Amino acid sequence: MSDLTARELAAALERLAELLEHGANAAAETLAAHTRERFPHEPEPIRLHALALLQSGQREQARQALQHAAQVAPQHIATQCNLATLELEDGDPNAAIVRLRTALRRAPGHPDILNALGTALMAAARHAQAREAFAMATHGAPTHAGVRLNLAAAELELGHAAQAEIHAREALQLVPELPAAHALLGHALRAQHRTAEAARVFLAAEQREPHNPVHAYEAGLALDDAGALDAAATAWRRALQADTGFAPALGQLVYAQRRRCDWRGLDTLGAQLRRAVDNHREGIGPFAFLAEDADAAAHRRCAETYAGVIERRMAPLRTQLALPALILAAEAPIRVGLVADGFGAHATGLLLVALIEALATSSLDVHLFATTPDDGSALRRRLARAATMHELASMNAAQSALAIHAAGIEILFDLNGYCGKDNAELMALRAAPVQVNYLAYPGTSGAPWMDYLLADATVVPDAMRPAISEKLLRLPRCYQPSDTTRAVAPAPSRSASGLPEHGTVFACFNAGYKLNPASFARFLHVLDGVPDGVLWLLSVGADGDERLRHAATEHGIAPARLVFLPHLPHTEYLARYALADLFLDTLPYNAHTTASDALWAGCPVLTLRGETFAGRVAASLLEHVGLPELIADDETAFVESAIELGQNPNGLATLHRYLAQQGRRSELFDMPGYARDFERAVQWISARHRAGLAPQDHDVAPAISR
Repeated sequence: MSDLTARELAAALERLAELLEHGANAAAETLAAHTRERFPHEPEPIRLHALALLQSGQREQARQALQHAAQVAPQHIATQCNLATLELEDGDPNAAIVRLRTALRRAPGHPDILNALGTALMAAARHAQAREAFAMATHGAPTHAGVRLNLAAAELELGHAAQAEIHAREALQLVPELPAAHALLGHALRAQHRTAEAARVFLAAEQREPHNPVHAYEAGLALDDAGALDAAATAWRRALQADTGFAPALGQLVYAQRRRCDWRGLDTLGAQLRRAVDNHREGIGPFAFLAEDADAAAHRRCAETYAGVIERRMAPLRTQLALPALILAAEAPIRVGLVADGFGAHATGLLLVALIEALATSSLDVHLFATTPDDGSALRRRLARAATMHELASMNAAQSALAIHAAGIEILFDLNGYCGKDNAELMALRAAPVQVNYLAYPGTSGAPWMDYLLADATVVPDAMRPAISEKLLRLPRCYQPSDTTRAVAPAPSRSASGLPEHGTVFACFNAGYKLNPASFARFLHVLDGVPDGVLWLLSVGADGDERLRHAATEHGIAPARLVFLPHLPHTEYLARYALADLFLDTLPYNAHTTASDALWAGCPVLTLRGETFAGRVAASLLEHVGLPELIADDETAFVESAIELGQNPNGLATLHRYLAQQGRRSELFDMPGYARDFERAVQWISARHRAGLAPQDHDVAPAISR
């Protein structure tokens, strides 16, 4: 090629790059086609023509052009990298890996190929190999910030958050204004539980790229973790300002407002959120959605959409782990695993500990997998004495799955679902051959990796069966266990708790997100009908408490008739139930652990029977404690019953006396009986699994008393 034609080619290529950068696809296509005619044996005009075709949506023509460029010059690195990118987008990372390794043999150590290879290996969940590829690429491109970021991402996937932080900071040294580097540093810090620092870094990313809603959304998550919920809500509002359709921020903002009892504009936001779920918008947390006025079918849609994203993300890693099938002899003991973040002084531990202790004498070999560190509590010690405790707190999902599989777990119960430290990624890796959704998340997982939902016939009646994605396994008693050794401290005086010495005390110690405007209005109607009554609520913070007082005033109820309970140690909190006459429940999300606490402490609970799992738990508790008459079927009956009881001290005294004399001896608090039913459920699951039969619905028959 003469100097003149070389200069003409260079000028054409430079012009093509400019057109592509500015999105002038039609002009780029025309120039690229002309340049290809003039220089038919040069790969770069063909490649740039392919990029122009790609940008205008002509994918197959672009692929053909790239393949032609590869035939013209097999050693052309950019062409091979572009073809690998297409293969990745087509969901075939292995083809991209083969292509790039072939290219690497032609150009050993080339940083662009190594970087592309690392990206393909990441897509195939071969994270350790990806890290090596990116690390080698840094030697050839020491000033390339993107390679450093990719290396940081690989370290983060491997569970090496501190190393990821180092590489993210190296990228920032190279390009201090790079938003992606700030964002990745934020993820590395959050993985190390340095939430306040993470929030600052995400906010820095947002400053540099304010139109990207992800940065404000992530900042909100970190701020929430750090205990700054007001600031988190503000960040989520900014994310929605950047993109009004950004569903993850919408879900978090609605939940934040519910947690703070900030109901301004909530009708509009809630309706928007329900439409997003109906339209299968991704990123809406299923747990937060349980508090919305939606039916069980919508809960399933929300869960399935959320689980679908996790399934797509984790499928390559599950393939890489390739955990071998567990082969068990028919007579082998049934090894059961339960995984949770609450094996300590936590609601999960409080509910579960007596059951685990009762199972210690059963035929089951019970293993507990704790995803949070030992909190040093008495509950943690009790659990560790009653079953084999495994520590997973320092492990990522892949490491945890390997540990559970190595323990030989046949049936794995997920006690988190989408609550707390979400176990979804771990469960998606299929650490055990049979997996069960149980206890903390009151709803269907919508996940292909969950085989059963353990429930009862009250929380999931036959009519709700279509809303459950798992096979349904129902106990003959309330599905919720409880600690029948929990101590109740001596009660203080009413005056010491800010309560009037005389009159009816209606209590509701549910979390703020359950106390919606409709439930609160019902409570105020009750106060209207019981003039000497007060409403005792769990404090949601000074601002939230003041908002509730203001709402009461607007309903014509003196704000002084609202009393707020601060958060207390568990035994002291239980003691306060002795001062309450009647617990008033919420809808669509009932009292769960709080209802069990109230009944154990001797305080009757009045509930509404809802249309979802989350709205029927208190009804199940009341049925099995022997007080079905305290289950109202509609709002009118609820208010009328509360007023009638509030005006009837003798009736309330009868209920308190029943709970004191019979409540703790009822089926609800019979943990040896619960353990026998649970053991029978597990034996049934295991028998089907070992016989090679697929999961199916099953109602467990009551165990015969021993």
